[in-house]
Amino acid sequence: MNDTPSSGAPESPATDGTPGTSGPLRGRKVLVGVTGGIAAYKTATLVSRLAQSGAAVRVVMTEAATRFVTPLTLQALSGRPVLTSIWQSDDQPESQHIGLARWCDLFVIAPASADMLARLAAGLTDDLVSLTACALPRSPKMTPVLLAPAMNAAMWENPVTQRNLATVKTLLGYQTVGPEEGWQACRTSGAGRMSEPEAIFEAAKKLMQG
Repeated sequence: MNDTPSSGAPESPATDGTPGTSGPLRGRKVLVGVTGGIAAYKTATLVSRLAQSGAAVRVVMTEAATRFVTPLTLQALSGRPVLTSIWQSDDQPESQHIGLARWCDLFVIAPASADMLARLAAGLTDDLVSLTACALPRSPKMTPVLLAPAMNAAMWENPVTQRNLATVKTLLGYQTVGPEEGWQACRTSGAGRMSEPEAIFEAAKKLMQG
């Protein structure tokens, strides 16, 4: 599968925060969190795929993520403003992380770096992605979270990383997709490669339709 965004223009969802009007995810609201890692370029394809499927898509990014893909790219593909800082405000009356946490039906973090796994497991909230995750409602129904881990093979195999992964899955109930084995940006091959956008999309769709 081609990892780069389609050259064709995706179906543009409404820009007023309402879900798209067509597609299998019509009426669903997906928040995508992007963290620092070279695999962030794949997230552009994921955002486009979600939008084309009728979902309303919002994107939040860590500062490190903006070094790999620009907010403008993801804004163009989602049709909505992209937030990158806990101090940034949008047009919602609530604090942005509270408003987004209440708004979404699903929170997808792709890539989910080793650093982000550690932050989520420890309850740290000094970036917009982890802060929003902490604010997700857990009652009357828990908002599902889907993580797409992505990191170097040695980092993935690190026992601390595996402990953090187990913590977010067992304690917080987060779901994961991947990682896969393959060629990595560090010029080695092994486990830790982020799943392809279509695989993440299918996992997200299954969570929302389950």
